[in-house]
Amino acid sequence: MKSDIIIELKNTILETIGNTPIVRINHLTRHLPRGIEVWAKIEGANPGGSVKDRPAMQMIMDGIESGELTSDKVIIDSTSGNTGIALALIGSVLKIPVTLCMPSNVSKERKTKIKSYGAEVIYTSPMEGSDGAILMAREMYAKESKKYYKPDQYANPSNPKAHYISTGPEIWNQLEGRVTHFVATIGTSGTIMGTGKYLLEKNNQIQVYAAEPDDALHGLEGLKHMESSLVPEIYDPSWFSGIIEVPTEPSYEMARLLAKEEGIFSGQSSGGALWSALHLAEKLHKQGVHEAVIVTILPDSGDKYYSKGLWD
Repeated sequence: MKSDIIIELKNTILETIGNTPIVRINHLTRHLPRGIEVWAKIEGANPGGSVKDRPAMQMIMDGIESGELTSDKVIIDSTSGNTGIALALIGSVLKIPVTLCMPSNVSKERKTKIKSYGAEVIYTSPMEGSDGAILMAREMYAKESKKYYKPDQYANPSNPKAHYISTGPEIWNQLEGRVTHFVATIGTSGTIMGTGKYLLEKNNQIQVYAAEPDDALHGLEGLKHMESSLVPEIYDPSWFSGIIEVPTEPSYEMARLLAKEEGIFSGQSSGGALWSALHLAEKLHKQGVHEAVIVTILPDSGDKYYSKGLWD
């Protein structure tokens, strides 16, 4: 069955998703040899303010293409904020209603941004984190499956596909194929699964590292401590070069330093991503490596964290 929704991206804000800038981290790497480069891809430059614009757009486009998403349906999914913002943004442009399940303790700014796009929000227990929102969305979908289209970012192959066809090629081209290491924080794991696999196909010597919180009771919104969480169906760590455990407070401090030292205003998960990239760079330096090109993803901008005290 073909969908009756017409996708019109030309001359809309949705046309600006992707093709984000990549910049070298200069001041925070002063203690490293010049040959060890650390680069950051600025996903906060997407129109919704985060890396989640990419998979959200791909999941909606593939849903329409397959006929699963039609004009009489409501998009429903769980989110810790950024995917919800992306879905709400896309729904507003394509005129598709959106309902989102989200932990009630996500930042005020995320709640405001989602509502500004006209989406309906159903809040879940803060004690259950993102897993509580996932279960609520599943329950609602199970009760009225004919009413909803559920992208299901944790299980949908369109999530990593978005990064395989866009994020990966962009990084490869922007750095002219010089990448030696790729580091990405994990929430749904779509970014690392898609980008990492693309980069490995281009050069199987590239090392891919996942960065996840070092504790179940961490404070990094959007990231998953896999051992204590519902593991996304799309997640497969079997081919990673390693997993870097990321501490919460140093990640907050790194987000502050990114703004102060590099002029990059980003969120707490971005602080965690750069902390991980620098941790890897320092490890390589200690091992006697003098040349490396390490790339990480800064998932979102910092404007969603004012009320969380990140900048106090």
